[in-house]
Parts: sequence; C-alpha cells; structure tokens
Amino acid sequence: MKKQVFILLTAIPLFAVAKNPVRDSVPSEIAVTPDKTTMLANGKDKTAIVISVIDKRGYTIIHADHLIRLTLSGGAKIIRIGKDANPTAAAKLQNGKLHVILQAGTTPGVLKFDASGDNLTTGSTEIHMIQPGVPHPVTTGAPIAGNAKIADKIIGADISFLPQLEDRGMKFYAQNGQQQDVLGLLKEQGFNYIRLRIFNDPKGANGYSPQKGFCDLEHTLQMAKRIKAAGMKFLLDFHYSDTWADPQKQYTPASWKGIGFNRLKDSVYAYTKNVMQVLKDNGTAPDMVQIGNEINHGILWPEGAVNNLDSLANLLYAGIKGTKEVSPSTAIMLHIALGGQNEEARFFMDNMIKRKVPFDVIGLSYYPKWHGTLPDLKVTMADMVKRYHKPVLVAEYSQLKEEVNGIAFTVPGNKAAGTFIWEPLNTWEAVFDRNGKANTFLEVYPSIARKYNIH
Repeated sequence: MKKQVFILLTAIPLFAVAKNPVRDSVPSEIAVTPDKTTMLANGKDKTAIVISVIDKRGYTIIHADHLIRLTLSGGAKIIRIGKDANPTAAAKLQNGKLHVILQAGTTPGVLKFDASGDNLTTGSTEIHMIQPGVPHPVTTGAPIAGNAKIADKIIGADISFLPQLEDRGMKFYAQNGQQQDVLGLLKEQGFNYIRLRIFNDPKGANGYSPQKGFCDLEHTLQMAKRIKAAGMKFLLDFHYSDTWADPQKQYTPASWKGIGFNRLKDSVYAYTKNVMQVLKDNGTAPDMVQIGNEINHGILWPEGAVNNLDSLANLLYAGIKGTKEVSPSTAIMLHIALGGQNEEARFFMDNMIKRKVPFDVIGLSYYPKWHGTLPDLKVTMADMVKRYHKPVLVAEYSQLKEEVNGIAFTVPGNKAAGTFIWEPLNTWEAVFDRNGKANTFLEVYPSIARKYNIH
C-alpha cells in the first residue's frame, strides 16, 4: 500500500559541510537520511527521517523551494511530519529541517520510502522490519578471531576499478605532469593500505563484469601482487555475490542459489578458504579481510538476511573460519553502512556478539546524504569503541575528506584504526581528473599523514 504526502520545502541546511560550502548552487537531488534502517516489527518501533535538497557536490541548498512527494510502501505508517501528526497535511520546514517519523507494523519485510520533486533526483531509503528471535551461538569453542593487532594507523583507498581503467588506456600523473604507477603515487601522498573487492563469478551473464571478469580471483591476485610490491598493506572485501552487494542488495551467487542452508554455509567456507589459499601461495595474503560488504541488512539473501540473525551469524562464521584456517594473522572486519546511525550499529553488533561471531575491527561507511552529519559519525565511532573495545575505522567515504579523517583519527581509547576512501581514481570527488592528473583533492592527504603521524 502506498501513501503520498505533499510538502513545500523551503530551506534545509542539514549536512555538515566542508570548508567554504557552496550554499546557493543548483538544486540537484533530494537526500533522505534515516536514523536507522532496521526496525523491529512489533507495531511500536519508530524511525526518524530527515529530508533535504542538495547540489551535485552534496551540499545542502539553503533556499530551496520545491514541492516534495513522499511515498511509503510496506507494513509501516507515517505518524508525523514536522510538528504535524496528520500524515496527509502539507508541512513547512522548521529550522531548516524536515523530520518524518515512521512507525513499524507487525509483519517482517522491507519498507521503501521515496521523496520526489520536480527536476530533482528522487531520494530514497529502504528499511528492514525484523523479528530477531532468540540468539544461538555459532560455536561453543574458543574465539578464532578478536586478538589481531592493528599496529599501524591506516590511510587507505579502495581502487578496485583500477584494472578496468587501465584496460581503457587510462594513465595517471603527478601534478608535475610525470606519469607514475598509481599505487606509488598514492603511497607518496600518505596512503599505506589498499582495499580490493572480490566477486564470486563476475564473468557470468548476470555478473559484475560479463566476459572480462574484473574483480574475480585472477584480477584480485594480480592487483594484490602490485600492492605488496609497492610496500603497502592489503584489505580484501568479500562481497559473496557475483555483483555489487550493499544494504539494498545482497544477491546470492548464481552457483549457490537453491542449494539449501547447510550447503550454502559450506560453500562460503570453501570459497573463502580457496581464495585465501591462492593469495597466500603467491605471497599476497591479505592483512585484513571483510566478511561481506555493508552487511547491516545481512548477506546472501534470503537465507542470510538480517531477519534471520542466527543464519547470518553462521554464514559470517563460515567465512571467518575459512580465512583464519589459511592465515591466522589476518584481521577480521565486520563492515556496516551505519556511520551516523549509532542505535542501529549497536543493534547489529550486539546481535553478532550474542551469537559469538568473532571479529577484530568494526568498519563503518559514511556518506553524508545517507549517514547523517559529522557529529553523528563522531558519536557512532566513539560509542563503538566504548561499547566493544575494538578498533574502529571508516571503511568507505568520499566527501569531507579532512573532516572524516579528523574524526576517524581522534577516536578515543587509542582505538582509531583509520579510513579507506572509496574509489578515488574516478568517482565522486576523485583525486585525479578525467585525464588522470592528480588534483587538489589528493593534496589534502600528505597533511593528514603528517598531522596524525601515519607512515
């Protein structure tokens, strides 16, 4: 069932912004930022959503004046818009923000919330309503992860697109015009860690890279050799999918569909172990591994969806076991896309700990239009450290480079692990221009490295 509400939007300074923000640029997109994307299907749980209009760089438009249409599908209802408890009424912003409150129903499922307006890209979010059930531990034995040492602070980059860019003929240049291997160039600017994603069968018809198979094991191995040759450390991001996995999609690999839960768990273990063994045999064992990508809504749907927390925990444990049997020193990260959603981050981590899923590092994604303000990120990172006594890092970000790193490297309790910028070679605020020449975005990193004494 869909409900529509019409709202006049007049002014929205929502997100924390970088220095000298562009406050009067062209409206481009509606941003929808929920305070949590997992709700209990108990008829009582609530989530608050903030709506804003942003430009192409992600800055809020203070003087926007648009008619906004809200559409909600799924087993929940809008119970408040601003100060108005009538969900069909028009509403004006107060203090530059528009708050929408949703209340859960009693049936598990996925809610979709859209905010659309003329000449604007629609903003949306998905909220999973779940019934957690009683937790059952994945093992009664001693933890197989949780004691890895994160000795060095990390300035990292996910450059998984690099083989594709080079396949198209792209080359990279320092600002003086000298062509260089991009790994060496990044290292010179303060980067010390590289993150790579891996898909199960990206070459398949419905895979990430039909025929060419970018981000498969062979491409990953070749990149891993380059990382090690450059004297950098290596984070491997298992997506456990033939294509992109994130909170909105966790597609089971084609070869694993319909095989039953026990065989699925065995497949996760065997696949992970094989990847790790091939990398180790070539002298490129990862220093750190993510067991899944942005997994707060689960992995390998439907079996490993967040509504099936016991099954999810067992699948994660299978991947952890496959990693540790090959490379006991490799650190294990649990990566959730909740940089500014502290309550939901707590919920996920609490439930994994109740089920005795062992891990070494907590990774968070932080993109302002989805994950809130910089203060939200700071609160979440500090709380993760205080609550779980584990290193915490920003596993993905792009905008607000100096500010995000400033928060990540000042986490209290000596648990600041660092950051990984997502695909800085060619997406969003890329650190190279379209011709491959380093730009001013890359120039911020040497000062970050010096400020936080990163080598």
